[in-house]
Amino acid sequence: MSSKDSGTYEGFSADERAAMKEHAQEQKKAARRTSKAEKEAEAVRDVLAKIAEMQDSDRVMAERVHAVVTATAPSLAPKLWYGMPAYAADGKVVCFFQSAEKFKARYATLGFSDLAQLDEGTMWPAAFALTEVTADVEKRIAELVRRAVG
Repeated sequence: MSSKDSGTYEGFSADERAAMKEHAQEQKKAARRTSKAEKEAEAVRDVLAKIAEMQDSDRVMAERVHAVVTATAPSLAPKLWYGMPAYAADGKVVCFFQSAEKFKARYATLGFSDLAQLDEGTMWPAAFALTEVTADVEKRIAELVRRAVG
């Protein structure tokens, strides 16, 4: 969220507002009256279309993350979440990919929600920076996704 030097609250940034609008559109689309199979197929198409729109390196990483997640945990359903590819169990997001370009960050992120069973003691990572998806990174993603769905 944005604030002036004086510390007064200015509201959400333009990127945050855009992400919230995308999320609202996703919710409306999901609420339409169609069969579960049609909704699932449309969600997969939406995720693949969103990945295809990404800039070069983000697109390549998102494609690899999508392939690894769907192969490792076919029980997770692809869906858009705040305009980014996500993977859900029973409609609730377990993990997601966030492009660097969309949020003007220096790296993409693979994140996990609190539903992911990644617990390690009293503190553990819930998001991972991605600058490239190599074979070793794919193995690590698969391991994390397997643990996440328990």
